Amino acid sequence: MTNRLVSETSPYLLQHADNPVDWQPWGDEAFAEARERDLPVLVSIGYAACHWCHVMAHESFEDAEVAAFLNAHFVAVKVDREERPDVDAVYMEATQALTGHGGWPMTVFTTPAGKPFYCGTYFPPVPRHGMPSFRQLLESIAQSWSQRREEVVAAGQRIVDGLSGHGLTGGDGPPTPDDLDLAVRSLASSYDEQRGGFGSAPKFPPSMVLEQLLRHHARTGDEHALAMAERTCEAMSRGGMYDQLGGGFARYSVDDAWIVPHFEKMLYDNALLLRVYTHLWRATGSALARRVALDTADWMLRELRTSEGGFASALDADTDGIEGLTYAWSPEQLAGVLGSDDGAWAAELLTVTAAGTFEHGSSTLQLLADPVDHQRWESVRARLLSARDERPQPARDDKVVAAWNGLAVAALAETGVLLDRPDLVEAATAAAELLVDLHVVDGRLRRVSRDGIVGRPAGVLEDYADVAEGLLALLAVTGDQRWLGHAGALLDTVLEHFGDDAGGFFDTADDVVDTALSAMRRPQDPTDNATPSGWSAAAGALLSFAAVTGSARHRTAAEAALGVVTTLAGHARFAGWGLAVAEALADGPREVAVVGLPHDPGTAALHRAALLGTAPGAVVVAGEPGTIGVPLLDDRPLVGGLPTAYVCRHFVCDAPTTDPARLAVALGARIQV
Repeated sequence: MTNRLVSETSPYLLQHADNPVDWQPWGDEAFAEARERDLPVLVSIGYAACHWCHVMAHESFEDAEVAAFLNAHFVAVKVDREERPDVDAVYMEATQALTGHGGWPMTVFTTPAGKPFYCGTYFPPVPRHGMPSFRQLLESIAQSWSQRREEVVAAGQRIVDGLSGHGLTGGDGPPTPDDLDLAVRSLASSYDEQRGGFGSAPKFPPSMVLEQLLRHHARTGDEHALAMAERTCEAMSRGGMYDQLGGGFARYSVDDAWIVPHFEKMLYDNALLLRVYTHLWRATGSALARRVALDTADWMLRELRTSEGGFASALDADTDGIEGLTYAWSPEQLAGVLGSDDGAWAAELLTVTAAGTFEHGSSTLQLLADPVDHQRWESVRARLLSARDERPQPARDDKVVAAWNGLAVAALAETGVLLDRPDLVEAATAAAELLVDLHVVDGRLRRVSRDGIVGRPAGVLEDYADVAEGLLALLAVTGDQRWLGHAGALLDTVLEHFGDDAGGFFDTADDVVDTALSAMRRPQDPTDNATPSGWSAAAGALLSFAAVTGSARHRTAAEAALGVVTTLAGHARFAGWGLAVAEALADGPREVAVVGLPHDPGTAALHRAALLGTAPGAVVVAGEPGTIGVPLLDDRPLVGGLPTAYVCRHFVCDAPTTDPARLAVALGARIQV
């Protein structure tokens, strides 16, 4: 037996297609049915790699008796939060307002108009830990709907009214240098000097904050900012949150020492961290950063790349319903693969103990120090990875999300050119081509695709902004000006359909109609979550586009959007990307035009020197003399017949140079050209 999810493309929804619950996807049809049947709506929100989503599904949604009651008394709607972040955002806000916390699975009961009146997260199959069972909850909600309808409807209206009052106000202007100094002091106050990272357990990878710190150090020379970034990057990559065998980062660490991860691996985390580690290498020459960047890039291509050239969303937290089954090891298992000598050596090197660092006597793998015998380590690593590949593997959520692929394009393009891996640039180009060829429909961006078929959900702000960011990074790396046109079209849509008339942005377009969501507040949030906020990402892409094109309209919009970041400077952990963009604005950003013939070694040397520069958010464009269509290259002749670089900053230009070493110094490059 299947339900109405069977024709969906989302892997998460398809996981529930054979539940006895009569699920249907989010849409006007579901709420119309609720009005017709005069029933409340259960909106259940999760995602494919979510461990507790799987647990609740197995315990309750696969239970025939629970499903029968649910089908009789509710209209049941399943939502993939990664496919519909707009739906997730408004109901998460309601859940947090009512309960003080949020997470997934998210369990929301609404009126037929979509107004929430009861919210929660996971509910067990039997009462425990002070929580009612899911069946008890259903019975209570159904009784309230039947006997106290007016109270329920009024509660829903109060919640909506309360959320509607949460307006956002910007500052008097973009963050000043003093504001940016304050942000770094704010981070330092919660920095874990011993273990790296910020705050206490659980610890999430602070990707956007790390980029902010690297940019702040590049602009000001603040050594503590660099030290916080370096220590955090090292601690994360030496702990169990990083896959020491296969590369790539898990979602977060459940402890404060990065030992035990929540094992799901997300594209967005790895794309963001790939860029951070590449930038750390660029700033310091760190061999660790280089290794982690390349291993992470290789993992992305090996495990997440789809046959169409895009990148899948995630690998599951579970394998056969058990967290860590694929990844954890005991000393006996190591010896079984490696033999007693290498097994004992690997156990000591990787902190695999008899007691275990994880569960049931097993351990995650940590590489707390580089092995002296590197050749032996590479042999051990290869054999363990080969053996691990024979274990059951976590499922892959293979939908392609536009925003996260935009992040991947930027990271792979920069890593490929800086670390001399042209195959990574080729992979970035293929993903960009998929986005512009498949995801852009009638001039508008769609959020997801799967198996080469584009989905229905419209792109949200982060999709437009992150894809534009990726295309501009690809322009800088390849000099292919077609990416400038595509980025400009996306940003035109941002300015025309996402603005709030006060300098900020909404997360959804003004001409995308969703009847049920229209009862709620239009989502709008300038703070980062696991990825850069769409608001800050838009500011960054607009600023870079303005630097390439000289567009005052785009620069003005970027500066206005950064106003709200000024008010968040004292809460920098939640505004890392906005502050990183503000660092670029404070530095100019630098505008670098490299003019020369494409196969001339002198042109390549200047281009590489420009890309190695650490100047925050520097915009680089390379092209032949007389290139048309890229304003930054206009009227840039060769000097003395030699390839030439032009650097401008704060509307003032330096004298052109033909010397890569001089250009590198001007842009703060720390790696020898």
